[in-house]
Amino acid sequence: MVKNQIKTVVLLALLTALLLWIGSFWGNQGIIIGLAFALIINFGSYFFSDKIVLRMYGAKEVKRENAPELYDIVKEVSQYANIPMPKVYIIHKQNPNAFATGRNPKHAAIACTTGILDLLSKDELKGVVAHELAHIKNRDILIATIAATIAGVISYVAMIARWGAMFGGFGRDRNNGNIIQFVVLAIITPIIAMIIQFAISRSREYLADETGSKFIHNSAPLAKALEKLETGAKYHPMKGGNNATASLFIVNPFKGSSLFTLFSTHPATAERIKRLKSMKIYT
Repeated sequence: MVKNQIKTVVLLALLTALLLWIGSFWGNQGIIIGLAFALIINFGSYFFSDKIVLRMYGAKEVKRENAPELYDIVKEVSQYANIPMPKVYIIHKQNPNAFATGRNPKHAAIACTTGILDLLSKDELKGVVAHELAHIKNRDILIATIAATIAGVISYVAMIARWGAMFGGFGRDRNNGNIIQFVVLAIITPIIAMIIQFAISRSREYLADETGSKFIHNSAPLAKALEKLETGAKYHPMKGGNNATASLFIVNPFKGSSLFTLFSTHPATAERIKRLKSMKIYT
């Protein structure tokens, strides 16, 4: 757990350093404008993204009388995690999946598809719920927002650089130094920022796997669930929705996955299972 926390801090520091490095040769004005722009967008996302994504997938809030098994599992694991019980939602989709959202433990929600409820056993579902509540406990929405803000500023400045190049913003004397500067700033830097942002997402998935397993003192249910979910998601890819929300789900809900790990929002499922099986609480 400590290793993944340290990795997140290091990656966020790298993103920040990348932003400061850009500012060193682009000028403070562009950075300030980009930062303000990104903060406004991500401030709104932080406070309202839960409502937006739940509505996007047609999630319906349920009480105990509507879904007693799921409701009781969420309540039980919330007590283990020592956090307020989040609101419980069901999404009527065949794709077997789940996600948690909300800016903090007091304003959180967990959503499960009908596909995952049909596919998993009670213990496996408990493992998935524990994983999602770990995201809430670890405040991963906040961390993702910070990463998105910094990466957003970098992308904004890169966009300015590209427009500047189109209208002669890199000067009349287009020597090799200017060309290299343009390529690094406008093309390479935003790619690096995206890679770091995705690495943070993968790191938080590993951490949620570990934290959630510790909530229920057993890593086997989640490992078994992930095996089923990986196969189920391929046979029943999510219809509708948006690829930009893929990182929210416990496994990528859309057909196919990135050919390159660097550009994947989720760690390889096989590696996640391997780590879960190596935990001392795998029984």
